Amino acid sequence: MTGKADRHESGFAALSAAWRNRRAAHAAWRGPVASAFVSQPDPRSLGMQARGRQLVSGHFMMAGRLFEAAGKPLWDLASDPPFQEEAQGFAWLDDLGALGDAAARRKAQDWTWDWIARSRRGRGPGWTPDLAGRRVIRWVHHALFLLHGQDKVHSDAFFQALSAQVTFLAKRWPAAAPGLPRFSALAGLLYASLALTGFSGRADPAIDALASECSAEIDRQGGIATRNPEELLEVFTLLTWTVQALGEADRAVPEALSSAVARIAPCLRTLRHSDGALARFHGGGRGVEGRLDYALATSGTRPGPPGGVAMGYLRLSGGRTSVIADAADPPGGRAGRLAHASTLAFELTSGRRPLIVSCGSGTSFGAEWRQAGRATLSHSTLTLEGYSSSRMGQGRDGALSERAHVVMARPLAEDEGQGYFMAHDGWSRTHGLTHSRQLSLSHDGRMLRGQDALAASTADERKVLETMLARRGAEGLRYSLRFHLHPDVDAQLDLGGTAVSLALKSGEVWVFRPTEARGMVLEPSVYLERGRLKPRPCQQIAIHARVTGLDALIGWTLAKAQDTPLAIRDIAGAEDPIQV
Repeated sequence: MTGKADRHESGFAALSAAWRNRRAAHAAWRGPVASAFVSQPDPRSLGMQARGRQLVSGHFMMAGRLFEAAGKPLWDLASDPPFQEEAQGFAWLDDLGALGDAAARRKAQDWTWDWIARSRRGRGPGWTPDLAGRRVIRWVHHALFLLHGQDKVHSDAFFQALSAQVTFLAKRWPAAAPGLPRFSALAGLLYASLALTGFSGRADPAIDALASECSAEIDRQGGIATRNPEELLEVFTLLTWTVQALGEADRAVPEALSSAVARIAPCLRTLRHSDGALARFHGGGRGVEGRLDYALATSGTRPGPPGGVAMGYLRLSGGRTSVIADAADPPGGRAGRLAHASTLAFELTSGRRPLIVSCGSGTSFGAEWRQAGRATLSHSTLTLEGYSSSRMGQGRDGALSERAHVVMARPLAEDEGQGYFMAHDGWSRTHGLTHSRQLSLSHDGRMLRGQDALAASTADERKVLETMLARRGAEGLRYSLRFHLHPDVDAQLDLGGTAVSLALKSGEVWVFRPTEARGMVLEPSVYLERGRLKPRPCQQIAIHARVTGLDALIGWTLAKAQDTPLAIRDIAGAEDPIQV
């Protein structure tokens, strides 16, 4: 009964919020209207020319679906929530602006003024605080692009619609969920208030609210509750834009805001692989190409050497190699809605080439892929008896109800490199076993040593394990050690099945060797990547073994082949964003 009551209450709250949004949006069109910008807006959001060309041609991807929409209004293509969220946020303006030719401008103008016509008086979808915040930022960024060649009627309609959205945000930003949605709403409110004539009075409450959110949502190490690296980048980008806008308006930047930017910057540098992309954990992707570098460059923070621990992730680096591992508990509560059971999983990138990866977030491929991507077996770590180290409950919010707890995480004293030891208790209650992992990367980045162990460490664990083993008999408990490979890696069993050769497109060759090769196989896997029509097939190294006593251990090495040069010229070409 409790679950049904919670779902009923949640559904009522959603309906109530939608009604309040609609009411505020309708009233906002009767509010004050700006007639111009205080100063000439600059486009700060980065887009992709290739996507811009596809939008103009009418063959493009949005929300994980391919559309053939030549001559069709964008707003008539689909009504499902993922599509509406992406379309109503107007991020596609970045891509059309990046292309910047006459055809791109016509497409941007047609879709924007069509939205204005459909959304007057608060009609149509898209009237939520976070979407409105994202939308007005794009409108301000690309205002000159949109208004070029427009007559007074169209110009007046644009400023009325933009003004109405600012009035709406001033009323409804508190209704946005804490975290990225609320940062989006407040940043949009502040950004547009500073940009429009006659709206500067809206800026002061937004500045105070944004400063409060920074204090509440950005921890002392520069992390956020969701532990999603890509989401942290989105928050950081919004904050750097608002800092720039405040400076250009000769407004003081609150200490809480500047301090948050200063804390987040080194955190993001730690979460960045050697190829410049973010680690893919807890629902986050690699990040829009160029956005991280641009945000860091414009933040005004001094770069420092990446490394150590940030937002619960540890980073090891040497030479051209980076290793990033999940060394903290998965987020819980509202922050854990998209959390993954990835505790102790790691990724490895060599130069510009990802080698060991996680499967990633399957959100853009539907509910089943989203759930599959969250499971432990979709990450490069150990799985036991098919159980994820953290388990999902039956709640509607999708949060993890049983979360693995990291019981130890400490650096290792290493003469030849950097090392870390970590352990979690995700299977302590269910199977009586604690999983520990040791990672050591050489100074030159050519050798990663690992050791994974399962052990009953306490009297309570031994009791649970002995009961489990008594039920299973001689077969024991099955466990698997998995290393998911990037789709561009060519993997082959070698040396009579005792090793796996991994060839990268750069010409590098890595060799994986376990201490116990029995049970090692290459199995199919998938790489879940936003911007693709379907999951990309790839491979994984899997070592299948059994626990028959109070502990089990597998050591392994991942090393560059001896004939691999110290330095390889590797230039990755730009890829078409719509691929299968």
